[in-house]
Amino acid sequence: MNLGLSGRRAAVAAASSGLGFAAARALVAEGVEVAICGRDRDRLTVAARQLGPDVRPVIADVGTPEGATAFVREAQDALGGVDILVTNAGGPPPGGFASTPLDAYGAALDLNLMSTVAMCKAAVPAMQERGWGRVVAITSITVRQPIPTLILSNTARAGATGFLKTLALEVAKDGVTVNSLLPGFHATERLRSLRGGDWDKVAAEIPAGRVGDPGDFGAFVAFLASEQAGYVTGSAIPVDGGEYSGLL
Repeated sequence: MNLGLSGRRAAVAAASSGLGFAAARALVAEGVEVAICGRDRDRLTVAARQLGPDVRPVIADVGTPEGATAFVREAQDALGGVDILVTNAGGPPPGGFASTPLDAYGAALDLNLMSTVAMCKAAVPAMQERGWGRVVAITSITVRQPIPTLILSNTARAGATGFLKTLALEVAKDGVTVNSLLPGFHATERLRSLRGGDWDKVAAEIPAGRVGDPGDFGAFVAFLASEQAGYVTGSAIPVDGGEYSGLL
């Protein structure tokens, strides 16, 4: 299927590895000009080289609103504009209510909520002016089905989901769609750090019987950015192999 994305320009945050990298790879395969960011220069350089000679690496830390804004601005300068924004960031440390100090919440909110707000603030107005744009946020299945040991992620990403839904309603008339993807267990370093490398053990918890392939997830990001997905907005879509068990 031709997704109609050739020549579009995308900023993909936190894309030196994991689901961000997979999203960038899928967009590049569709002919999109892509800028990616990461904090580690060496890892980012390697990722950009793997993605292709025209990918623009930007050193940025989207863990702060200032860093998130700076990434979008640099991507706009490098590409001549941004048509597709993929918001993404690492997860905060694990912990429950009793083990998580009050002062840890501010950094988690900056990482998983305010970074999304800042990137949208920097990118969406120009999309509205052009009458076309796509925002695809990578959040987590925890916004639908909280994980007790991830209270910071549960809290911050749920706030981001509320923001994204509200933004989607406001900009839909301008040809801009805003959606989020809620990944479950995918074979990434984040999952390895939380659960170890025993993928068979993790897979036993998933109805599909396997850990998710980041490449499949990236393809879903590309589809939501496509012309064909132009009537989908305000959605928060689990990509989890059936892990989410609710009806709504």
